[in-house]
Amino acid sequence: MAALLHGLSRLNRGLERLLNAILLALLLGFILLIIYQIVSRNLPLLPRLYWTEEFSRFAFQWLIMLGTAIGVYHADHFVLEAFPRGTRADLATRLIRDLACFAVGVIFIYYGKDFAISGLRRSATASGLPMIYVYSAFTVCGIFIVLYSLERLLHAALHGMNAMEAELNTPNELDELASADDTPLDASEQPRGPRS
Repeated sequence: MAALLHGLSRLNRGLERLLNAILLALLLGFILLIIYQIVSRNLPLLPRLYWTEEFSRFAFQWLIMLGTAIGVYHADHFVLEAFPRGTRADLATRLIRDLACFAVGVIFIYYGKDFAISGLRRSATASGLPMIYVYSAFTVCGIFIVLYSLERLLHAALHGMNAMEAELNTPNELDELASADDTPLDASEQPRGPRS
């Protein structure tokens, strides 16, 4: 089981690096296409390329879906803490959160596959690009969500929820404050008792 977690962790770290590079390229392309659209509207010497609007929209959709997968990996999505930190109810809700993310990933794969295939029969209006390249974003996102959620769940099962979150979650201010309250003071900071 530990070997499976180690292999999955290595795979996911490599996929995360790849996704970060893809997301950076998509963001750069998105920004350049939007800038070109703005400039071409105001400078008559530049041709108005209608496909730039489509491609910027497609890049934005892929940015959202791939960014969502990374957000699941590091628990950067919206989290509501309803119970005191460390209680059983809190641990249960954090486990349910990761199980729900896994379930959403499976749903994205299952239904996204048919949605992507429907893109074979459609093409973008201005560019003529087959829509499968856009519609497959849900399936790809689902695959990443399943892999990342599986690592989170496996890590929690082997090492506990707190160890998993310390390893994978993006640190936030509340966690840092809570850990600062728990750290023992060193000898120079120890409160001194009354002198006799």
